[in-house]
Amino acid sequence: MAKQLLLIDGNSIVFRAFFAMHNQIDKFTNKDGLHTAAIYGFKLMLDHVLENFHPDAALVAFDAGKVTFRTKMYADYKGGRNKTPEELTEQFPYVRELVRDSGLHTYELKDYEADDIIGTLAKEGDEAGYETLIVTGDRDLTQLASNHTTVAVTHKGVTDTEHYTPEHVKEKLGITPTQIIDMKALMGDSSDNYPGVTKIGEKTAIKLVKQFGSVEGIYENIDQLKKSKMKEHLVEEEAIARQCKTLATILRDAPIDIKLADLNYNGPQTEKLIDFYQKMDFRSFLKKLDVLSDEQEVEIAPIKYTELTANNLELVSQLGDRGSFYLEMPDANYHTSPFAGFVIGNGKQWLVSRDSELLKTKQVREWLADSAIKKDVFNAKAQIVGLNRLGIELKGIDFDLLLASYLLNTNDNSNDLGKLAQEHEYADVQTDEEVYGKGVKRAIPNDEIFFKHLANKARAIEKLRSSLFKQLDENEQLPLYTDIELPLAHVLAKMEITGVHVNAQTLKDMGSKLTERLAEIKEQIYQEAGEEFNVNSTKQLGQILFEKLKLPVIKKTKTGYSTAVDVLEKLAPQAPIVENILQYRQISKLQSTYIKGLLKVIHSSDQKIHTRYLQTLTQTGRLSSVDPNLQNIPVRLPEGRQIRRAFVPSYDGWQIFSSDYSQVELRVLAHITGDHNLQEDFKNGEDIHASTARRIFHLKPEERIDRDMRRRAKAVNFGIVYGISDYGLAQRIHVSRSQAHEFIQSYFKEFPKVKDYIHDTIEFARKNGYVETITHRRRYLPDINAKNFSRRSFAERTAMNTPIQGSAADIIKIAMIRMQDELEKHHLKAKMLLQIHDELVFEAPKEEISVLSRLVPDVMDSAVKLAVPLKVDSKYGDTWYDLKK
Repeated sequence: MAKQLLLIDGNSIVFRAFFAMHNQIDKFTNKDGLHTAAIYGFKLMLDHVLENFHPDAALVAFDAGKVTFRTKMYADYKGGRNKTPEELTEQFPYVRELVRDSGLHTYELKDYEADDIIGTLAKEGDEAGYETLIVTGDRDLTQLASNHTTVAVTHKGVTDTEHYTPEHVKEKLGITPTQIIDMKALMGDSSDNYPGVTKIGEKTAIKLVKQFGSVEGIYENIDQLKKSKMKEHLVEEEAIARQCKTLATILRDAPIDIKLADLNYNGPQTEKLIDFYQKMDFRSFLKKLDVLSDEQEVEIAPIKYTELTANNLELVSQLGDRGSFYLEMPDANYHTSPFAGFVIGNGKQWLVSRDSELLKTKQVREWLADSAIKKDVFNAKAQIVGLNRLGIELKGIDFDLLLASYLLNTNDNSNDLGKLAQEHEYADVQTDEEVYGKGVKRAIPNDEIFFKHLANKARAIEKLRSSLFKQLDENEQLPLYTDIELPLAHVLAKMEITGVHVNAQTLKDMGSKLTERLAEIKEQIYQEAGEEFNVNSTKQLGQILFEKLKLPVIKKTKTGYSTAVDVLEKLAPQAPIVENILQYRQISKLQSTYIKGLLKVIHSSDQKIHTRYLQTLTQTGRLSSVDPNLQNIPVRLPEGRQIRRAFVPSYDGWQIFSSDYSQVELRVLAHITGDHNLQEDFKNGEDIHASTARRIFHLKPEERIDRDMRRRAKAVNFGIVYGISDYGLAQRIHVSRSQAHEFIQSYFKEFPKVKDYIHDTIEFARKNGYVETITHRRRYLPDINAKNFSRRSFAERTAMNTPIQGSAADIIKIAMIRMQDELEKHHLKAKMLLQIHDELVFEAPKEEISVLSRLVPDVMDSAVKLAVPLKVDSKYGDTWYDLKK
C-alpha cells in the first residue's frame, strides 16, 4: 500500500475557520481573553481529516509574510484586502502550537507562499509514490491535482470539503488541473488582485483554454480568432496575460530545505495537547481524551423507538412517573405553526408519532396533565401554548433544557434543540437544519429519519438534565431557575394565550389619516426641493440635498451621499426640507411597520394579537416581544402614541390598567452600590434628577433648578449606569468635553460608592469572566481581558451596566409571577396582558379597577426588598392610550 502524505494550507484554513465561526466568536474566548474560534475551527478540521486519512507524513504550511516574489513582480498582488482582524491575528501562534502538539510539522519560507511549499512537496510526493491529500480553503491549489494528489477544498465551514481529482476537475470545468492556471491568467483573480484580460470571465476563459490549450497556445494562434473586442483586448494585454499566468502558477520547485523524510507523522503528543486544551478552555476536546472523567458520560447508543398509534396507547401508561415530551412545531411562531409530530417517553420507551390527534386521546391527555409525573421539555412556554391550541394542558414540567442552558450561558440561546445539545457535549442529535434543510428546501423527512430525530431530541433532554442542574447548583442559580424562570414561562404562556384585543377599524382609520399626512408632507418636500422626486430613493434625495440645494456633505458611502438619520438631524436646522424628510420617514415607518404590520397579525378568530415573549434572547434577562414587537411602539411621537387607541379591553364594561416602575434601574444602582447620598435621595422621595442637578451644579438650597439643568443631570444619571464617556456625554447634552468631564467627576465626588462599584465590578469581571445580578443571573464577558481596546472597553461598560439592567429585569419578572398568583388567589377576572419593559398592562372589569389600584402596586413594590423603596405609578382608562391616574 502506498504511503500517504498530508499537506495543509495553514493560512487559508485558519481564515476559513475564523469566518465560519465568526457569528459565535464571543463563545470562543478563554479565561485570559484570547479569542479561540479559529483555533477551535482548525482543530475540528484536523480531527475530521485524520479520521478519514491516515498519513505517514504530514505538514502544515504557512505564509512567511506579505512580501513574496509575486509582490515584487506585481506590487498590487493581493492588494486591497481588508486588514486581518486583531482577534484573528492573535490566534496564529497558538494554531502553530496546536499543530506541533498534534504531531504535525510546520514550515514557512521567506519570499514564498504556503502554496509554493505545498506545490513543491506534492510534486516530491508524486515522484516518490505517495498518495497525497492537500487540504485548503483556496481553489487555486486545485491546479495541483494529479493521479496521486487529491485537493480537498473546504466547501462549507471547515469540515465539509469538495475533493478535486483530475477527473473531478474535468467534469466540473472541462479542463485539466494545470489548465486552471491558464484560466486564472485570462479571467484574473479578485481575491489575489491580479486583473486578467479585460472583459474575459470564467466561461470565456475556459472556452479559449479548451480551444488552444494554454495562454501560450492562444498567442501562437491569435490570428485564428475573429475580429472582436475580445481579440483586441487579448492583443493589447498580452503582457498582462503572461504576467498573470506567472502570478497564478504555484511553484513546484521552491527552494525549501525540508524533505519528505523530515515529515514523519507518529500521532499526537497527548500530554502536550491536554495542557493546550486546558489553556484554551476546550472542554469538548478534553472530554474526548477522557480528561473530564469526573463528569457524567453521555450515552450515545443507537436510539430505539416505537411508533405510537391508536392500537398501542396502553404504552403511555407504562412510562412511569417521569419522562420527556416534545411537540415538533416547524415554524418559529408556535401560535400558528403546524404540528409535525411528537415524542413522549423515557429511556425505557420512546413513543413517536406524526398524528397530533393522538395527543387528545385519554391516555396521552391524562399523562400530560398529571402534575405528579415530572416532565422534561425544551422551551416550556412553546410546548404549553402549542398544546393549548389542541385544548390540552401540560403540567408537571421540571426541566426545561432551553431555560437551563440560557441561564448557564446567555450566549447559548439557540431555539434549535440539536444545536444546543451539541454545545453541551451531547453529539448524538442533529440540528433541525441538518435534518430538514433550510429555506425553500426545508421539508419534513420520511418516517424513519423523522422519528429517529424526534426520539433523539427527547433523549437529549433527558440525558442533559442532571448535568445542567448540577451546573446551575454550582453557580448558585437553581433558585433563579426554579423560582423565577420556570414559573415565569407559565405566566408568559397565559399572557400569550390570552392575547390583547385590537380594534382593526381604529387602525385602518389611523392608516387613512397617516396616508393623507404623508401626501401633505411629500408636497411640502417637493415645493422646498423645486421638483418632484422619489423621496424614498437615497440617491435622488442625495442629489437634491447636496447637489441642488448645496447643503454641506457630512458623510459619504460607497454608493454616494449618506442620508442616514444622524446626518439629517445635523442638517435639519439649516433647511426646512430636512425636517420634513425626517418627519416623512417617521410617519412612513409608523404606517408600514405598525399600522399595516399590526393589521396583518390580528387573529381573525378572536380579533386579538398574540405576541411571543422571548425569554432566552437578551444578555441581561430582559424579555423581548416579537411577532409582533409590542414593546417598541414609538410613543414619543404623537402619531405613535395614537396607535395605542386601538388596544382595547376584550369585553364591554372592562378597562385597561397599567402599573409602571419609576426609575427602577437607578434605585437598583443605589441598592447595589450602597451609596449613602444616592440612597438618602430615594428614601426622602426626592426627584432624583433634580437632586443630582443640585449636586453636580453645586447649587445652594435656595437656588432654582431649571429644566435644562434637570435634563443634563438626567443624562448624567443614566449615562453613568451605561458607562458613558465624557465625549459621549458632551455629545448628548451639547456641552464641551471638559464640561462633561467636570460633570462626571462631580457626580463621582457626590456619589463615591458608585465610582467604587464601577471599579470593583470591572475587576471582578476581569478575574472571573462574568458579572451577575442580584439573583445570580450571569453574563459572561469574553472580551473583558481582550487586547483590542474597543472590544475591551465595550466589555467593561457591559460589566458595569448588566448587574443594574439585569437586576431590574429580575425584579419585574418576580413581580409578574407574584401578580399572577394574586390574581388567582383573589379569584379576579382581571388578566395580565403585556409586559413593556418596566410596565405591566392588564384588562379588568371596571369594578375590579379599584382592587388592582391597591393590589398591583403592593405586589410590585414588594417584589424584591431593596435598600431603597421601589415606586410604582398606576393608571387606567378605556384604551391603552387613555390611561390616567
